[in-house]
Amino acid sequence: MTRARLAAVPSGAWVREFRTEVRTTLTGVDPGLGRLRLAATATAAMVLAALVMAAVRALTGQPVTVLLFAAVVAMIANLSVNEPELPARRLTTALMLLPAAAAITAGTLLAPMRVLADIVFVLVMAGAVWVRRFGPRGFALGMAAFMPYFFTQFLQAKAAELPWLLLAAVVGIGSTLLLRGWLLAEKPERVLERLVRAFRARVHAVVEAVGDVLAEGRGPSESALAAVRRARVRLNDTALQVVDQLEHLGRDSPSPGDLPLRVVDTELATERLAIATRRLLQEDPPPDRLVLRTLTAGVRGLSRATATPTPADRVPALLDGARRSVDNLAADTGGASERAQRVAFAITRLAEALGRARDSREAADAQPTDDPPADDTDDGKDDTDDGGLELTTRQAVQVLVATSLALVGGELISPSRWYWAVIAAFIVFAGTASRGDVLNRGAQRVVGTVGGVVAGMGLAALVGDQRPVAIVLLFACVFLALYLVRISQALMAFWITTVLALLYGLIGQFSAGTLLVRVEETVVGAAMGMLAGYLVLPKRTRDAFGEALDAAVDASDAALAAAVDRLTGHEPSTTPVELARDLDESLATLRARVKPLGNPLPRRRGRSSYERALRVLTAVDHYARDLARTSDCVVDPDWEPTLRPAADRVRANLDGLRDHLLAGIPHGGAAGAPPAVSSETGSIPRVDTVEPPAEIASAEDLVDAAEAHAARCPDHRRRTDLLAAVRYLRRIDQAVVGLAVDLGAAADPAELPAPTPH
Repeated sequence: MTRARLAAVPSGAWVREFRTEVRTTLTGVDPGLGRLRLAATATAAMVLAALVMAAVRALTGQPVTVLLFAAVVAMIANLSVNEPELPARRLTTALMLLPAAAAITAGTLLAPMRVLADIVFVLVMAGAVWVRRFGPRGFALGMAAFMPYFFTQFLQAKAAELPWLLLAAVVGIGSTLLLRGWLLAEKPERVLERLVRAFRARVHAVVEAVGDVLAEGRGPSESALAAVRRARVRLNDTALQVVDQLEHLGRDSPSPGDLPLRVVDTELATERLAIATRRLLQEDPPPDRLVLRTLTAGVRGLSRATATPTPADRVPALLDGARRSVDNLAADTGGASERAQRVAFAITRLAEALGRARDSREAADAQPTDDPPADDTDDGKDDTDDGGLELTTRQAVQVLVATSLALVGGELISPSRWYWAVIAAFIVFAGTASRGDVLNRGAQRVVGTVGGVVAGMGLAALVGDQRPVAIVLLFACVFLALYLVRISQALMAFWITTVLALLYGLIGQFSAGTLLVRVEETVVGAAMGMLAGYLVLPKRTRDAFGEALDAAVDASDAALAAAVDRLTGHEPSTTPVELARDLDESLATLRARVKPLGNPLPRRRGRSSYERALRVLTAVDHYARDLARTSDCVVDPDWEPTLRPAADRVRANLDGLRDHLLAGIPHGGAAGAPPAVSSETGSIPRVDTVEPPAEIASAEDLVDAAEAHAARCPDHRRRTDLLAAVRYLRRIDQAVVGLAVDLGAAADPAELPAPTPH
């Protein structure tokens, strides 16, 4: 809340408004409280396991390592199990005991036979990657074998400790099963509620930032515009998380209905408000102050409607008030201030989108899920490329090579600490989807480890021999590592390294030299992981996805062309509604092709850019169907000079996105392949082809011209239909250009200067 806003608030009321803003901001920080619940549940399970084993240790005199081992197993059980249905999570957690027990037994018995233990360790890691072909359960069981085996080597377990280590595994997994499976089990409807509330908080942040820009008037400050940009980025990030969660709800969850599409619609409407406002304030001559006050009133109405503490029963009235604030400006057919009218349209459409999203949420709550279960027959399958190897088989071979090289390099640095190089190679490489992702994760892990060594040495020196304090700090650092794991690999590595410093202190092996060796081992392991990711069995073209993408874009283009033909008075050979049905079928095929291409690593938002492309085309399908239906209701031949260029630009952008995606599908072998787009959403390599893909440039200005024609229609009903049609066209362009911006294939339209108005 800015000083200008505070000055305008009556005395005493600013406290309530400030409190509202704080609550709304905190709601958006951790959408759905996913990170907090993960970290809190895992830490609680670790504490419970440690307390149980502390009691056992007091009775039996076992070393502190059994206590630490139980806590580690509890942490891995929490991180690895990610199935949406609660019964499946319970079963998978219980099944983890079998590979964990086998790994503990093998690791402990083989510990005296150094070479054989090393060979088995590498094979266990390769196997942990290979079993990911069986979906989330395979991932969890693979990790249940890998981490316990690693810790038997790290703790230098002896045969006499085997029964107690097995008991520690039972306690660790049992603690997780008790807390996450029953006592702290998440209710799906509450997850959905929190996610929607977090999304609304992000919308509120953008609306507030836009309101501050309007309040500054002509020539807003760079800091105010930067605040809008930051809020838009966070909105996009949260929208991806919300849609991803909605698409992967369990069968025992409430049906999301059409809420995923409504979230996309609201996100695009919010972005449109930000872009239209920025362009208005760049207008010359500047907009009238009365117009700015009118628009500001509408934006503040949206702000109050999206604030977290606002009671649900007041939201419809606030949204209606925001629409009424700009009714006169939106209803103007004289074209006196087209840019101001576009902001008014944006306010109205965001209010409508928020209202529809709210209605969709209530409808989802009111009706149980009666749909048949989704066909999961492909869940356990990987795409098999032209080389005949499945994805997980290729990744297993890459891990085998990377960890073998890391083992040799680690031995050369420190014969007693070689395993840090091996685990770095495994973590840096395993589960990544591109070379760029491997490089990014490797660099982050090295940077985080270096920082963690410095912090760990300082913390260990402060704690000294105070074991209770060290244990409390250890769990606090684990909590922070788990809370930040989805945000940054560097931050996770920082806190895990700090944990290791405290752990070494607890078992009496702490020294600065030991932590410096960890840095050297991590660098070697990360380098070996990156080398294997770049050179060993690189992935080849995924033809099935490319063909399905090609067909879906062709179907979208045909539906758009037919709808525009009909809107401008030309009768297409096939009706737009029929072509929209063809698009539905093509989209279903694309959805089936994308399923095995999702990145198998859990807890990565959006899974992959393949799924991101599918979501964009799903939105295109949604708006194209709406446009097809609208073309049955209204015809305006005079619209041709402005609507046709806008539609052609939108279709060209869709075609350009298709070119970029197809050119970016990974091809095998070339050492000089272009770097990948690296982000949490996955990866499709940046395009670097002999014949560049078609240019993608926002149709914003062309759509504005088409909208200006529609806004001048004197007949209210026809005007409403024409404005709806142009809105659907604009949303398609926003969705397509938005993905192109993420892939580095187009400039962000919000950052481009507004053209001189005619």
